[in-house]
Parts: sequence; structure tokens; C-alpha cells
Amino acid sequence: MNTRALSSSSSSCDSASSRSACGRGMVMTRVERTGSQVGRSSGPLQLQGQGHSPTSSVSPTGRPKSSSSSSSSRRPTSSPSKPVKDNSSVSGRVRVAVRLRPRNAEELIADADFADCVELQPELKRLKLRKNNWDLETFQFDEVFTETASQKRVYEVVAKPVVESVLNGFNGTVMAYGQTGTGKTFTLGQLGEHDSAEQGIMVRALEDILADVDPNLDTVTVSYLQLYLETVQDLLAPERDNIAIVEDPKTGDVSLPGATMVQVRDCGSFVQLLKTGEQNRFASNTKMNTESSRSHAILLVCIKKSVKEKKENELPLPNENGNSLDLSKGRRMPSIRKSKLLIVDLAGSERINKSGSEGQTLEEAKSINLSLTALGKCINALAENSSHIPIRDSKLTRLLRDSFGGSARTSLVITVGPSPRHRGETAGTIMFGQRAMKVENMVKLREEFDYKSLCRKLEIQVDLLTMENERQSKVALDTKQEMEKKIKEMQWSLMEAEKNLVTNIEAMEADKLRLQKEFEEVVSQLEEEHAHIESMSKRIENLEAICKENEKELQAEQQRHQDEFDTMSQSYLQEILELRIKVEAECIEKQGLKRELSSAKQTLHEQNAKVNAKLHEEIQDTRHKLKDEQQHRCMLEDKVKSLKQQISHLSCEVNENSGKASTGSEGTITLLKSSQMRDTISGQRATIAKLFEEVGLQRILSLLESEEVDVRIHAVKVVANLAAEEVNQQKIVEAGGLTSLLMLLETSGDETIQRVSAGAVANLAMNEKNQELIVKQGGIKLLARIANKAEDPQTLRMVAGAIANLCGNDKLQIRLRDEGGIKALLGMVRSRHSDVLAQVARGVANFAKCESRGATEGHRKGHSLLIDDGALPWIVANSNSEATPIKRHIELALCHLAQHEANARDLVVCGALWELVRISRECSREDIRNLCKQTLSTSSVFQMELKRMHLPEDDNIL
Repeated sequence: MNTRALSSSSSSCDSASSRSACGRGMVMTRVERTGSQVGRSSGPLQLQGQGHSPTSSVSPTGRPKSSSSSSSSRRPTSSPSKPVKDNSSVSGRVRVAVRLRPRNAEELIADADFADCVELQPELKRLKLRKNNWDLETFQFDEVFTETASQKRVYEVVAKPVVESVLNGFNGTVMAYGQTGTGKTFTLGQLGEHDSAEQGIMVRALEDILADVDPNLDTVTVSYLQLYLETVQDLLAPERDNIAIVEDPKTGDVSLPGATMVQVRDCGSFVQLLKTGEQNRFASNTKMNTESSRSHAILLVCIKKSVKEKKENELPLPNENGNSLDLSKGRRMPSIRKSKLLIVDLAGSERINKSGSEGQTLEEAKSINLSLTALGKCINALAENSSHIPIRDSKLTRLLRDSFGGSARTSLVITVGPSPRHRGETAGTIMFGQRAMKVENMVKLREEFDYKSLCRKLEIQVDLLTMENERQSKVALDTKQEMEKKIKEMQWSLMEAEKNLVTNIEAMEADKLRLQKEFEEVVSQLEEEHAHIESMSKRIENLEAICKENEKELQAEQQRHQDEFDTMSQSYLQEILELRIKVEAECIEKQGLKRELSSAKQTLHEQNAKVNAKLHEEIQDTRHKLKDEQQHRCMLEDKVKSLKQQISHLSCEVNENSGKASTGSEGTITLLKSSQMRDTISGQRATIAKLFEEVGLQRILSLLESEEVDVRIHAVKVVANLAAEEVNQQKIVEAGGLTSLLMLLETSGDETIQRVSAGAVANLAMNEKNQELIVKQGGIKLLARIANKAEDPQTLRMVAGAIANLCGNDKLQIRLRDEGGIKALLGMVRSRHSDVLAQVARGVANFAKCESRGATEGHRKGHSLLIDDGALPWIVANSNSEATPIKRHIELALCHLAQHEANARDLVVCGALWELVRISRECSREDIRNLCKQTLSTSSVFQMELKRMHLPEDDNIL
């Protein structure tokens, strides 16, 4: 290999000696090379034979000429007046594609008055860099992707040819280079779990590889590494944080023996490996990117693929005489191809004054820029045919020595942004790609004889033939013995058959005589039965005639009954119609009397009783068959009136107790401290349950839409009490009660209705399935509006209880935050009422507990949403409240927030550490106290802060 490859001079061969056998193994090597001139249309040259090692190569016939001066090397490769030839047909050269990122939200505002610094011409595969308002520089690339290019198209153009080469036995590299925040990780490592169209090159490449290989014969192994501060670290095993790079002194190949190699059989397991690696990869928040990668990510895919042979080339099996195998000339030995695919996500280059890096982030930026500079120097040296390639200046260049100037097929995608503020970084990225296009690789087939597989195959065949020979011999012996035994048995059977034949002939003659007598008897019996059948046929004919006459009489009788039935039906229908008209008239009269006499309910009751009595008498006179139904109707109307009277008497007590039962198990225990109160509520609920059984849920829910305010108040109180019982909640939801309550809560302006409706919703929100229904019907936004407008403490307590129940659902946390549920919950502390504060504290504790559980299971990252919404100062201020419920909930919330390491620094800044220390010592509940101690002892941030405060030895809780 010449000096253009990223390898040391000791492991390289010059162009003359590369045609000779560089190794001693029996290896078939195919070298694919291309012409060095840009725009050459000839196909790749392939050499195949024996006696070459896997690292043998053929030097190219020429090199690209270097620039005549430094000014010409910085000049763009093309201009509008003289386009450059298309290099897409040169398969051995490094192929470079450019991808433009769309403007982000910040750039849309800051650069609204400025044009993009780049202009794309994808149909000509050109990019124009804007120097000023009137001057442009033009550059030619192998492919140009606009900001609307799909992930699939980027993969098919950039990476799929490389993946196909890897499957054919060649090494390949796909790499992304560009300024930080321009979409390198999105292009390569996007998982696309929610949208398969967003899958990056890594996932799509593995899908194609797994679809092509044979799981029974081929193996695919994966390593996922990162180069962080010039140390190679294993992302799949973080404890391996300094992996050594080993170079083969004979072939110059680079390997990482300390890296984890995981065999992959399906795409799902590979995606899980990528998730694990991304969690262990270093990332940081800078001014230019909220999740800026602080390391170079390297995905190494090793493929071991058997070469399929044709039938005529298969080795013959040994014959029965044990002759040796026929290994005549022209028979192909079994071979295996070992290839590697390297997908490199380079960390973005950045300027310190723009990114605002400091401290550890600054050191990371220095290391990134140094490694990228070393890579740029190597590519410059390769592009200019320099005699020295500085590959040992960085571990990144050592790992990529086969990708630039080596034997791998390499595709590079450079990512740029449109903002004119970063024109300098964009120009540097473009020039990097232009120089990379001048680098040529000598692509070589990695194929070698599979002696182990051949030996194993022959051993298996020999064993099978040996077992088959033994099996056939034993079968032949057993068959011979069995045949001799059968011959003896048949001879004995023949003698017995001759003896039995004489006996059977005598028996058959006796049977013949007996059968003749029986036949004569049967013939006589058949004649008698025939005479009997004829007599029965005549009798059946007589019966059929009688049946026809009876059928005619029956039809005449049915017709007569039908006429009588029609006459009676008409008279009954007429009576029913008259009765329905009277009933409708009575109903219309009742509705009119209710509207006119709303202020005189007692008078309306008396008049309704008279009307019902009169109607009862008329119904008894008109039709006796409808008497039971009319009595039942009058009885139900009387019970409805009785229900209204009973609800009127119980309205005050139900108003105080209906909502309190809805705030969960802790609120119910607080309200039912005395046995007298429990007896009262039990009696009320028994009465309401009895009325619920007699009247029916649909009638009660229909009263929620009544025009009278008092009726709606009584009805919603009944529904709230029914919702307090878990057995009734499903029935209320299925009957549409939840929708009616939310509608009543939104449309009604009465404070009592709002308070009781919120309490009923809170009762229903104790069920997880009902919680999802409440969210789907806009319940969070509705409760948030009521919380912001209401001033009554009892109404706020009901609303806070409902939101607190929703906070206990892991699936609803994002919706609660986005739809204003958390801010509304925290806003209700303005009431300063102890019951309201207790419900707010309970909701905060539920929300923090769900966040802590999500962080422990790996579903949740970053700061707590409670901290983002400003809840931490209130939590710290009320952590030592005099009210026991408030204090207990806030102590639990603080412990759960402290369990997530991302919240530790904010807790220290707000003074929550002192409260955690107090909780670990003074909390009355042992479980909270132990949880707090465990959190303080496992958090590195808290340990450092406690040491800094110099706590005495006897006071230190750790």
C-alpha cells in the first residue's frame, strides 16, 4: 500500500511490490481499484487468484494531481462558467454528499432579514456559498440534499452502495462531518421508534444486512464505541473506558480487542443496543445545541459470510468402499468473507465564543477540535500526495486509517446549516468535503478459504456414512433371521391347515342342510309380512282422508278466530290511542303547571296528585288490561316527588359530605373521624342507593339538564354521592355521566354546582381508566380554568383533589404539564386554606413519585417538570408545615425529587438539602425517613455538599 493510506510505512507495500504475494496463507483476494483521474468512466479492475494474503493490494495506475499553488487549492472545484466533470462513476474514490439542515426556531427569528448563506442546485449536484449579497462560490459534490430530503433517500444514495459492498466482502465506512447542531446524529443514529420514516443510516443498514445474511451460516456482530478526550470507551460496557488500539504488524489492520462484540440476529435487539449506547454517550447543553455530542461515536459491524457454492462444484461424498474424496482440478474450496462496516458520527466542530463552553465542556471542545484537525491534516496530505501522512497525531485518524486512502469503500456526508452567522464554519465544512473527494481508496475483497468448515463437513459426512453402513448391516442380519423364523412358522401352519381343511368340509355340509331349512322358514315369514303390509297401506289411506277433512275444519276455525282477533285489536288500538292522547295532554298540562308554579312546589304536588288520581280513574274505566301499568307509573311519579323532598332535607348535609369523599382514601379518613359522622353519611348513602335502585340512573342523569337550578343542584349531589362508591363509578361512566358532569362544570355559573361537580369528577378520577377518559374529553384544561377563576376554598379543594388524582398516572404527566394542570395546581396555594394546601401537596407528591419511578426505569430523563414549573420554592417553604397532611406529602415529594440525580443541584441551590437532612432525622414515618437516608447516601452531589458544610461526626447521617 502506498503512502496515501492511513497506515505507517512499516506496514505498507509500494506499488511495485503490491502485485506480489505479501502473505503466506492460501487466500483468494480480489482487489477492486479504479482510475485516479476525476471523471474516469472505466469500471473497476478486479484481480483474483491464490497466494495473496488478505492485505495484498494492487497500486493504482496514477494519482490525482496536486494544486499548483496554495491559492488554487482553496479555489472551488467548479464555477458557473466551467462546470467540473461528474465523479459519481468513480467507485474507488471517497464519495461526498452534502445535506442542508432547515432553519430552526432561533434562526427564523434572528436571521429573518437575511438570506441563507448557501444555495443548492440538486439537479446539477452543486452548492453555492454566498460570500456577500452579489458574490457566490460554487462547489461540485457527488450528491446534494435539500432540507426536505427524506431519510430513506439519504440512506439509499449515501450508505446503501457501501452496505452492498460490505455484504459482497469489502470493508466500508459511512461518516458524518459538520458543525455542531447541523444534523449529523439525526442522519446517522436516529432510531425512528415512533415514525419509521425518520430512521437513520445505522438502523436501515442493519435491516438490509440482516435481510441478506443466512442466520444459520453467517454471523453479524456489533460494537458501539466512543472516542472521548482521546480515550476509546465502550458504550455497551461503560466500565471499559480505555480500550487499546492494536495494529497488526504484518497487515496494518486496526483492531480493538477490548471492545464488546454482540452478535445480532434481529433489528429489535440492535435498536436496544443503540439505546443503551446513546444513554452512555457523553452529551451536553451549549448555546448552539441543547444536546451536543461531546464524543465521536463509532458503530463497528463485523460480518462473517460463507460463500455459496454451485451444485456442480460440491465435493463428492465417500463411496461404500472407503475411497478417498475426489479433489480434482476445477473444484472450488469453500471460502468465507469477513468484512467490516464502520459508521462514524463525528462530534461537531465548534467555536468557543459561540458555544459558550467552559469547564469540562471546554476541555471536551478542545479535544474534539484537535481530533478533527488531525483528521483534516491527514485528508489534506492524502489529497496533495504528501510523502508523510500524520495518522498517529490522534486516535481518531488511527481508527479511520482504512477509510481514507485504505482498502475500504468510503462515503462521507457533510452537514451544513443555512444561517449566515455561521458562514465561516459552513465554508470550513465544505472545504473539508472538497478535499475528501480527492482521496482514493483501493477496495479489496476480504475472502479466505474456510478450512475449518471443510474439515467439519467432511467429518460429519464420514460419521454419517459409517453410521449408515452399520445400520444397513444390522438391518440385513435382522432381516435374515426374521425370514428364517417366518419360514418355519409357515411350514407348521401349512400342516395345521391341511388337518383343519378336512374338518371344515364336513362342517360346511352340515351347515348347508341347516341353512336350507332356515331359508324355507324365512320365505314363509316374508309372505305373511307382505299380506300385513298391504292391510296397513289401506288403513293409512283412510287416515289421510280423515286428516284432510280435519285440516279444512281447522282452517275455517282459525279464520274465524283471526277475524275476532282483528276486531278486538282494532278496538284495543282505538282505546290505546285515546288513552295516549289523554296522557300526552296531561303531560303538557303538567309541564305548564311546573313553569307557572315554580315558586309553589307544594301546590304543584297537590295538583299533580289530583291529576294522577283522575288519570288513574280514567285508565281503569277505559281498559282493564292497562291498570297494572298505570298504577306502576303513578307509583314512580309519587316516588320521584318523594325523592325531591328527601333531597331538599338532606341538601345541607350532602353539600358538606359529597365532595369530601372524592378526594381519595386520605381525605375520607380525615372527614370520618367520629362514628356519628360515619353513621350519618352511611344513612345518606343508603337512602340515595335505595332511590338509585328505584328511580334509575338514566332519570337521575337527565335531571342534570333541567332548567331549574335547584333540581340540577339536587341531581348533581346525588350523582356525586353515587360516584363516591366504586361499584357505581363504571355504571355512571357508561351511562354518560362523566360527559354530563364535565359539560355541567363548563356551562354552569352556579358556585354550588361547580363545587359538587368537581367533587364528582374527583371521585371518578380515582380510577385509571376514567382518568384517561377525563383527559380525552378536555378535563385537564377545564379543571385548570375553574382553578384559576374560583375563589371559594371548598371549590378549590374539590378541583385540587381531582388534579391530584390525575397526577398519580404515569401516562398523563406530559399532558398535565402541557395543558396547564400543574400550574393550576400550584396556583391554588393562593387560597392558603389548609384543606386546599393538603390536596396541592398530595398532587405534588403523586407527580414526583411518578417522575421518580420513570427515572428509575429509564423512561424519564432531565429535570423534573415540577422544578421547571417553579414548584420547588413552595415545596421547600412548606416542608415543615404545622399541618400534618401537608407536611407528610411534601416530605415524600422532596424524597422522590432527590432520587433523580438531575434534580440534585437545583435542590441544593434552593436549600432543600437542609430539609432532607431534617427529614432523615425527625420524620415521624420510618419509610420516608429511610428513603431520605438512602437518597442522601447514594447521591454524589449531596455527599460533596455535606462534606463541604463540615457536619460534625455525630451529626453526619451518611
